[in-house]
Amino acid sequence: MTTGIFTVIALVAFIGGVAWAYSKRRAPEFDAAARIPLEDQSENIP
Repeated sequence: MTTGIFTVIALVAFIGGVAWAYSKRRAPEFDAAARIPLEDQSENIP
């Protein structure tokens, strides 16, 4: 019985995480993070 409850809680948490990651409010933040490796880092080198 408790394993079934844990499975349902884990499934709800997973679906919530996926919904959070794909929400439109997070898109600009994730787009900015995706561009970080492509930005010129030469100005930060001492």
